[in-house]
Amino acid sequence: MQSSKISESAVLEKSYTRADWQGGYQSLTQEFDYWIDDIEGKIPPELQGTLFRNGPGLLDINGQRIHHPFDGDGMISRISFANGRAHFRNRFVRTEGYLAEQQAGKILYRGVFGTQKPGGWLANIFDFKIKHIANTNVIYWGDKLLALWEAAEPYRLDPYTLETLGKEYFNGVLSAGEAFSAHPRFDPSCDRYGGESCLVNFSIQPGLSTTINIFELNLAGEIVRKHAHSVPGFCFIHDFVITPNYCIFFQNPVNFNPIPFALGIRAAGECIEFQPHQPTRIIVIPRFPQPGQGVKILETQSGFVFHHINAFEVENEIVIDSICYESLPGVEPESDFRQVNFEANAPGHLWRFHLNLQNGNVQRKLIESRCCEFPSINPANVGRPYQYFYIGAAHAEIGNAPLQALLKIDLESGERQLWSAAPRGFIGEPIFVPRPGSHREDDGWVLALVYDAAFHRSDLVILDGSDFSKGAIARLHLKHHIPYGLHGSFTSEVFVPT
Repeated sequence: MQSSKISESAVLEKSYTRADWQGGYQSLTQEFDYWIDDIEGKIPPELQGTLFRNGPGLLDINGQRIHHPFDGDGMISRISFANGRAHFRNRFVRTEGYLAEQQAGKILYRGVFGTQKPGGWLANIFDFKIKHIANTNVIYWGDKLLALWEAAEPYRLDPYTLETLGKEYFNGVLSAGEAFSAHPRFDPSCDRYGGESCLVNFSIQPGLSTTINIFELNLAGEIVRKHAHSVPGFCFIHDFVITPNYCIFFQNPVNFNPIPFALGIRAAGECIEFQPHQPTRIIVIPRFPQPGQGVKILETQSGFVFHHINAFEVENEIVIDSICYESLPGVEPESDFRQVNFEANAPGHLWRFHLNLQNGNVQRKLIESRCCEFPSINPANVGRPYQYFYIGAAHAEIGNAPLQALLKIDLESGERQLWSAAPRGFIGEPIFVPRPGSHREDDGWVLALVYDAAFHRSDLVILDGSDFSKGAIARLHLKHHIPYGLHGSFTSEVFVPT
């Protein structure tokens, strides 16, 4: 009886309704191109540049629902800021699979996270061709706009028109179909490249043993280093962190059984099973290996990590801040992601890990127990000690729930600042943009898309990175909604119609 009362109380105190949250998972089929004129507040005149976002724009193909949003076709949204104004444009990435399905008007491909071709197992058996959906991230680097999906090569886009230009192979360094992760890290100052910034990325070739490829790109967008490392076991890795000397990966304790996938019964993502009694392995790979310096593998308590905030070196230790889950929620074949029971799943919490590279010891400490995801920091502090970070968070302090708030944490003082869009607003990944010329770490703006269920539209919210108590500096009302996205980036380059 006591348990029942607690459950009823929790329902009454929810900061959201399921119906409101579900509204953000409707397809956006139209492509727009307009100046944003419906604005509350004022866009900071110093804010010049372009915010790019990527995510699944289609949650169905001509009415046939995909099984999981991670299987949705990638749609790029671009908001450019110039002289106190903002311009919006969105376009779908014209991948081969997108074009074929739009022409056919039906699902033609299997998806990693559960989408199957109509016709049951007979239509899917021994079909290993997965649609390249280019839906996870978008970056502007080396004068190239790239849509990323971790299972294959990037697609290159025109930053002005968002027209799809074709696949990007970096002057032949990538081969056809070779993976290039959707979660690169940007080193703000690399000694090996004369103090210039560089892009560090990876790819995974899973199997009984897994090959991790590491890429480093210079400012011209050229791959200047590529090295491969073999580690034991199957790896399911979405994100990683860097320091000036290391790349660090968390090898989540999972098993992959390919038989149901091969037989057409399940999608690949449904064949991954979390192993709660196995440790999480931490793989430390030197960025610039010296003779006799190889890969180190450390172990910590079982858990699952999608995203890290940052890492930095302190003498013989590496410090890593990561969002950790007790386990990986399984994707069930007959489930509906729109009916997810948030209360039944454990929320993501923020933990700090201390890795001792001499004795292999790993210590961890809980930093934030509020449900949180999608972190962002000042780009000048990537791989270095830092004080502040910003992250999407639940409105309530306890329990699992959709992200409805933005949380700023001061890691030195412990101070928390929360800005909430509850009860009818739902938030995506924040992006911190430093104020030009400033050297104060939190001097800048936090940009985030908010789905407003009251109007079935999305807003771009701009907060003062140094003080959330001011509320939103500006709220840019779009003419439509943007389905919940995944990752994005900001560049100081401005792309607006001429």
